[in-house]
Amino acid sequence: MSKITAAITGVNAWTPEYKLTNEELSTMVDTNDEWITSRTGIKERRILKGEGLASSDLGANAIKGLLKKKNMKAEEIDLIICATATPDMLFPATACIIADKVGAKNAFGFDLMAACSGFLFALDTASKYIETGSYKKIIVVGADKMSSIVDYTDRQTCVIFGDGSGAVLLEPNEEGLGIQDSILKSDGSGRDYLHMKAGGSLRPSTHATVDAKEHFIYQDGKTVFKFAVTNMADVSADIMERNNLTGDDIAWLVPHQANKRIIDATARRMGVGTDKVMLNIQKYGNTTNGTIPLCLWEWEDKLKKGDNIVLAAFGGGFTWGSIYLKWAY
Repeated sequence: MSKITAAITGVNAWTPEYKLTNEELSTMVDTNDEWITSRTGIKERRILKGEGLASSDLGANAIKGLLKKKNMKAEEIDLIICATATPDMLFPATACIIADKVGAKNAFGFDLMAACSGFLFALDTASKYIETGSYKKIIVVGADKMSSIVDYTDRQTCVIFGDGSGAVLLEPNEEGLGIQDSILKSDGSGRDYLHMKAGGSLRPSTHATVDAKEHFIYQDGKTVFKFAVTNMADVSADIMERNNLTGDDIAWLVPHQANKRIIDATARRMGVGTDKVMLNIQKYGNTTNGTIPLCLWEWEDKLKKGDNIVLAAFGGGFTWGSIYLKWAY
């Protein structure tokens, strides 16, 4: 019997309609288009507007579209793993809420939190369920309403993040396609440089924490940038070396869309030309767990069966990693 691998057999994404442009941001905080673009590569980001809407709505819309594309019923889903840094609530898991919203009555679900690397960690986790033969149809969804934790008076962070989601369907493959290898890393000492100070068990919510604006993203930009450039590039180069791949062998680099300069550094380290790099940060900003599936969705019609693809990410924690896969359709 052939070895079973976990292959992506479908992808879909969903973003809100509302576009928050650099020009509009410059009316809210001391910044301008040139400053934002030169440092991040971002021109606009999508924001989820409306009462009672959350990350689960982003994720549910991505999955509904995926099921329609695959002509598949929600009842066929075995498992939903939701990678998110902005869960609807501390519990229950956002994956459970998404399953209810899409009608996945036969699926169990759980959330995985690894900041911006969460989608990769979730994809790797899901692949093990497929490889062992435990389940046949797993959806990994990355969904984040980052606007819910952004301080729009902090020009260092408010220019970076947007709201969005993407989902992939994983199924068994016996052709040698799908996920080939992964390298995942974390270093908890990085928590000092990128975190949300309050709202957890360390600093539960109080009037004082709210007044002190401790429920927003805090980032030491220079330190995070330095760690991200080094580690995201290193892990991407490592996975290529471990699998005897050169830049010529790679069809596409799918990097987490955090910062164009970090993406450029990773591509250079891998020896991959800019024509092989998926880049849409200018349109969506950093949607955290949504960035990688958003890229796969936008480039889906350019992907060919058997293409060598490297996914790479870096996130708060610190967390980082890379996955090498062969495209399956």
